Amino acid sequence: MTNNLDDSHPIVVGVDGSESSAHAVRWAAREAVRRNTPLRLVHVCYLAPVRHPKQVPPPPEYLAALLEQGRHWITEATEAARRAAPDAVVTADVHDGETSHVLVSESKTAQLLVVGSRGLGGFRSLLVGSVAVAVAAHARCPVVVMRSGAEDGVPPEDGHVVVGLDGSELSDAAMTFGCEAAAARGVPLVALHTWFDVDVSATWARLPSTIDWDYLQSEEERDLTVRVGAWQAKFPGVEIRPLVVRDRPGRALLKHAQDAQLIVVGSRGRGALAGLGLGSVSQTLLHHAECPVAVVR
Repeated sequence: MTNNLDDSHPIVVGVDGSESSAHAVRWAAREAVRRNTPLRLVHVCYLAPVRHPKQVPPPPEYLAALLEQGRHWITEATEAARRAAPDAVVTADVHDGETSHVLVSESKTAQLLVVGSRGLGGFRSLLVGSVAVAVAAHARCPVVVMRSGAEDGVPPEDGHVVVGLDGSELSDAAMTFGCEAAAARGVPLVALHTWFDVDVSATWARLPSTIDWDYLQSEEERDLTVRVGAWQAKFPGVEIRPLVVRDRPGRALLKHAQDAQLIVVGSRGRGALAGLGLGSVSQTLLHHAECPVAVVR
């Protein structure tokens, strides 16, 4: 590791003792070494507030036990991080509070926030937990959620990087993030653009037969090639593969990221309402992707 460690903006990982959290710790430790930045492990002990006036508050020993359990999980996570990336500079902390609020606060000074897709408190039938959705929607920095389609839950560590592009400022930020990720890993990047954001199968018969689909496809490909050319000039060492698909964005990204190690999207696309924390595409990926998902804000 070089000496110019960027210790002002660490990679922060939410730790809760779950298997998904452990995958997040190992992934983030390796990412911290790639970025030459410290790794900060954070566990939040959530003590449910007492709202009923006749309810007896839990004794101090209960909070002490929660904190002790949290310190145990932090110790395990620290050891796992150092095994995954011996050169990583690791710090750790235990807080009490509400998990999503604490992690969003941590994101104000973080370079990247990494969380598991579902913690110990999540129902097994849920595809992604409430904390992952909340931090992806409200964090002040990019968020990576540890998704995996493998039976053992281990996120893929090889394959290309996929970035969803829609022409918005957030998709430009996602492209920067994706190019940097691909460059650090030495893998190709697929720049995916879709231009038909409706359910084709349900509406095809109602569309005018006079539409020249081939012409529209070629125009979209030409525009994407020009845009990608600018990114290629910024990242000459990355093989960028432009891909234009006539399909819904979420479905196309899931299809073309089946062998990917990372999907990158903006938190909201052009069609999303400004007041929403997450757009439909990023929500779809958080629930159904088979590799880690980076949501760039």
